[in-house]
This record gives sequence, C-alpha cells and structure tokens, in this order.
Amino acid sequence: MLRALVLQSDFGISDGAVSAMHGVANSVDQQLSIYDLTHDIPPYNIWEGSYRLWQTMSYWKEGTVFVSVVDPGVGSTRRSIGVQTGSGHYIITPDNGTLTHIKRTEGIVAAREIDERTNRLPRSGESYTFHGRDVYAYTGARLASGAITFKEVGPELDPDSLEQLPVKEPEIRNGKVLGIIDILDIRFGNLWTNIPRDFFNQIGVQYGETLKVRILHNSQEVYHNSMTFGRSFADTHKGEPLVYVNSLDNLAVAINQGSFAKAYNIRTGSNWDVQFEK
Repeated sequence: MLRALVLQSDFGISDGAVSAMHGVANSVDQQLSIYDLTHDIPPYNIWEGSYRLWQTMSYWKEGTVFVSVVDPGVGSTRRSIGVQTGSGHYIITPDNGTLTHIKRTEGIVAAREIDERTNRLPRSGESYTFHGRDVYAYTGARLASGAITFKEVGPELDPDSLEQLPVKEPEIRNGKVLGIIDILDIRFGNLWTNIPRDFFNQIGVQYGETLKVRILHNSQEVYHNSMTFGRSFADTHKGEPLVYVNSLDNLAVAINQGSFAKAYNIRTGSNWDVQFEK
C-alpha cells in the first residue's frame, strides 16, 4: 500500500538539495506521492522544525510518512531514527529534539534506529553531509512505498531515550496565565503561544475585555502593555495590538496589519515567556 511522503527541511529552495530528495524518493517508486511541508525552517532551528511537524501532521491521513531534516549534527554520533506516533503517522528524522512537540501531544509508540547497511542510498557510503538525501529521503520513500515495513527500518529503540528540547507547560499562577512563545506566524509576525484557549478560559476573560500582556526573554522583560482580547483583527484599529485565538486554538499576540515580532524583536522557544492577566 502506497502512503504519502511529506518532506520538511531547512534547506531552502535556492539550490538543488530539495530536488535531490524528491529524485531519490521518486527513484524508489515512481508512483509515490511526494509533498513538501516546508523547506524554509530557519537554518539549524530544531525547535521550529519540531513545531511545524506538530502544526501540520494531524491534517494528514493516518499512515503518512514524514521526513524532517533540520540537522546541525549531520555526520556526528547523533542517531538517525524512524518513529510511529500515537496518531498513526511515521517520521524519519535525526534524533536531535525534532520530535519534542509530537511526543508531548501525540506520543511516540515505537521507535527504531535506521540501519544504514540496508536503508541508505546505494553508492553514497562516503557521503557524510547530506543524510537528508542519502538516508532520510531514501528510508522514508522505502517505508511509504511499502518496500520495507516499519520493523525493517532498523533495531528497536526505547521511545523514552529519544532526545527532547526543554519545554515549559502553561500554568496559572496568582491570577495570571503563563506560557511561552512557541512559534511565529512567520509571514505576518504574530506570536503563537503554547496556551490552549480552554486553559486560558479558566481566568474568565471575555472577548472585548482588556488584558495585561508581559513578555520576557531569559527572565528579562522585553514588553509590557495592555491590549484587547478580540475574536479577530477587526476588533482593533490598524497598528494596535491584540490577543486572539489562532487557528490551532491557542492564544496569540499580534499587531493589526503589522509585525509584532519585528516591532519588539521577539523570537521563540522555552526561554521566551509570556504572561496574560485580566
């Protein structure tokens, strides 16, 4: 049974790297359906690669195979792995924290270390800097096409042994909802937090009310202001900030028709804290 193959990387599309991955996958089975998640992950940004997998994966059919290559440790001793998620998807990736968000939300039910003796592009044995092509795209395509089973990816691993990036869970403390800036809505510069709407609702804020918003980086305040909690950008004037619920049902912060991230030099990760107070 053919499964879809979805590719993600930090390679960009200015050279032939992504096309080479497509070519390898196509050479495994010309009937294979190959798609791109994104290749615009900022270079070496494992956190963002992890988030984009989580953001997208649930909208794909069970059994879909994802290949994610954000790999600053290519050629090192870091492991190459394949996993089966609790939602029934498969991911081929380096073991460097790329699965952080998936493990927290969907869970990892099985993991295997890629056996490069059999799951490596033929005649690529002396190449150590393009595992995205030689190992991950090749193995992902073989799994998606049915050329190998998941067990044939390689030796079994304990899912608890997989690398994880540090994460802070949202919490409520002294009437404040605390979380982190999980990711940016890149094109528009909005800040997407890890605070679910249902969790936020515990402090009883209604649409149209005012919130105090505080943002800290490594415990140092970089932003502190009051803004409206709105349903959409129509609830504020152009250039005004607002808090809203994003497409993933989490809290987000934006400037109407402006980039909040650029205006205040905001980035993402577990060292970027955000606080909301009624």
